[in-house]
Amino acid sequence: SLVRLPVFTGYILAGALLGPHGIGFIADLDLMNQLGSVGVVLLLFFIGVEISPKEIIEKWRIALLGTLLQVMLSVGVVSLLGIFFDWPLARIILIGFVISLSCTAVVIDYLKSRGEMNSPIGQNLLAILVMQDLFVVPMLIILGLLGGDGVEVSTVWRQLLGCVLIFGALVWVIRKDQITIPGLDRLREQPELKVFTALLICFALAFVTGILHLSTALGSFLAGILVGRTRESQWINSKLEAIKIIFVALFFASVGALIDLDFLLDNWLQIALLVAVVFITNTLINAGLLKMLGVDSWDSIYGGALMAHVGEFSFVLAAIGLNVMIVTEIAYQLTISTIALTLFLGPVWVGSVRKFLGQKES
Repeated sequence: SLVRLPVFTGYILAGALLGPHGIGFIADLDLMNQLGSVGVVLLLFFIGVEISPKEIIEKWRIALLGTLLQVMLSVGVVSLLGIFFDWPLARIILIGFVISLSCTAVVIDYLKSRGEMNSPIGQNLLAILVMQDLFVVPMLIILGLLGGDGVEVSTVWRQLLGCVLIFGALVWVIRKDQITIPGLDRLREQPELKVFTALLICFALAFVTGILHLSTALGSFLAGILVGRTRESQWINSKLEAIKIIFVALFFASVGALIDLDFLLDNWLQIALLVAVVFITNTLINAGLLKMLGVDSWDSIYGGALMAHVGEFSFVLAAIGLNVMIVTEIAYQLTISTIALTLFLGPVWVGSVRKFLGQKES
């Protein structure tokens, strides 16, 4: 707060200092990663609770076109780096997918802090961010098909079934003004059971999407949208605030714990290039898309800068890429380091762009 940076940057720094690559106060990186995974699940659940599907669906054309072009252009730009570093096609596609996704939680937090959630640029960005989160489903299927050992037919069918179920659930939620969860109104005088029920829905849908070989975080995101349409959503959200703070802190701390300073020093050129490519490319691509969709120049560049960093689902894609042998352990560390640094340096980038825009206006 003293240096006017978001709190999550402090969590990342704390994780880097206390983690196994820092002073080693937290030596069990596997435990930290597991807690961070739970943090991602709860983080996406709370994001889903705060989102209004009907307001987002009104901007579906902007969201769909913007996300599709963002992904294609990101893969195209990464392919230029891939030619320089002699990367295989599967790795180029993976890293293109990774850098095309922005962190929904960070953008929402920034928009809230500046009172811009309900502004035109805020609503446009939110629509694109939600569409990006949904694009994770086809990305997971594509990465599975590109895997070194191939993919089982049953896995593809499960993922396709998951796509149908997710689409059907979203259509059902959007068509409902308000959702009634059976039995939830009977827990009016039992707040603990209400909280437990909300968390049960969160982890149950996360478990289902996990079985379908989709991201557990995607399931919790859908659970959040579902719970957010109930009458009790505001009450549940306020009661779970303390849990949210704890696990969000754990998630960003786990991001910091992944930063290996020795690896950064040994591979500084590739990491620096990737971070620069992420910030510049994502800002220009998103600014251009927003401008093309009718947003004024100042808001377009500002919105592009806000979405320049890499998001929470990118960790999921990177892990999948490692599991299906699209990337080696070294390439995985390269990807993780890039994601972590864009999250950490993102506020500085946004501040610099705002300052530049202010100077241009004056």
